Amino acid sequence: MTNNFWNKLQTNIKKNKFNTFKLNIIEKGINLLEKKKISLKELELLANYRLDNDQMEIIYKGLSEGLDVSLYVKPEFDNDQMKVIYKGLSIGLDVSIYAKKEFDYNQMEVIYNGLKEELDVSIYAKKEFDYDQMKIIYNGLKEGLDVSVYAKEEFDNDQMEVIYNGLSDRLDVSVYAKPEFSYCKMEIIYNGLKEGLDVTVYAKEEFDPSQMKVIYDGLKEGLDVSLYAKPDFDNDQMKIIYKGLSEGLDVSVYAKEEFNYYQMKAIYNGLSDGLDVSVYAKPEFNFSQMKAIYNGLSMGLDVSLYAKEEFDNNQMNVIYRGLINELDVSVYAKPEFNSSQMEVIFDELIDGEKINNNKLYFNTKNEILNSIVKIKKKLN
Repeated sequence: MTNNFWNKLQTNIKKNKFNTFKLNIIEKGINLLEKKKISLKELELLANYRLDNDQMEIIYKGLSEGLDVSLYVKPEFDNDQMKVIYKGLSIGLDVSIYAKKEFDYNQMEVIYNGLKEELDVSIYAKKEFDYDQMKIIYNGLKEGLDVSVYAKEEFDNDQMEVIYNGLSDRLDVSVYAKPEFSYCKMEIIYNGLKEGLDVTVYAKEEFDPSQMKVIYDGLKEGLDVSLYAKPDFDNDQMKIIYKGLSEGLDVSVYAKEEFNYYQMKAIYNGLSDGLDVSVYAKPEFNFSQMKAIYNGLSMGLDVSLYAKEEFDNNQMNVIYRGLINELDVSVYAKPEFNSSQMEVIFDELIDGEKINNNKLYFNTKNEILNSIVKIKKKLN
């Protein structure tokens, strides 16, 4: 077997399979063999032409220091992995904990750092944790935190980060350190705790991140969030109630489950404009009907003529247009007329107004002409 190795080495050298750098390393390895500091088997590990320069150098370093290089001279390890295993061996660490093919270089490095700092790396030296997760657990251990709260497979690195931040800030992370809370939810609860808010109002599974954010904003501003911190309200509904509260409006008028967002918006607009929204703030009116009544109130019209359940939004709009044009809408503001019939009557009334206007114009014109004739006669 000895002759076989030397014969193979000679052949590979003759075939130029080793560059100058590698030949120098092999020569150093042979010197170690002659001094009986390494075995022939170890020299074989070193004199492998498939190794690159860095790998060969790190193996030589290990051999020259009397280290068990077999722990890292493996085809599945790249240069960086070999180096971090070598570093661990050189300072007497138990590298078997991380010298495994399932760990990449970054994972090995963070386990190496933990061992060097005498931390309990068994908590995170697991293939289930990626580098980012390991790093967050490592940071927690370094700070003396109770990492068992978040060193769990069910938490991703973002969730771990928020829990770690909470522990670092000495907050009660038990409120949000739950797998059912996404990172976004955790972040909003963490921010609330940091600001001393009563996060129990929104730290609930039934709220999505957007809903939580609106409740958090309200608490920050000292608003009575109980008016909208309800799972029955979606994000948009919560926002329009929050907006009303921020502006000092009486949101109790529209902060009701029976109103959808668009209805709430129509009522909010009326309150903002100082209108009497009681005329249309009723669940029986849909958004389009509310809008037609709101438009009438905004124009100072007598909306009582059409703010009735029996009129749909199209009928309301025809009556509204009639009032705008100062027509006698009593002619068609009747539930028995559908919107198309109302349109016909509206058009006839408009045409009648045009005729009356034309008559008035011609009468005025003739009066002026007659006056001019009389004045001319007097002058003459």
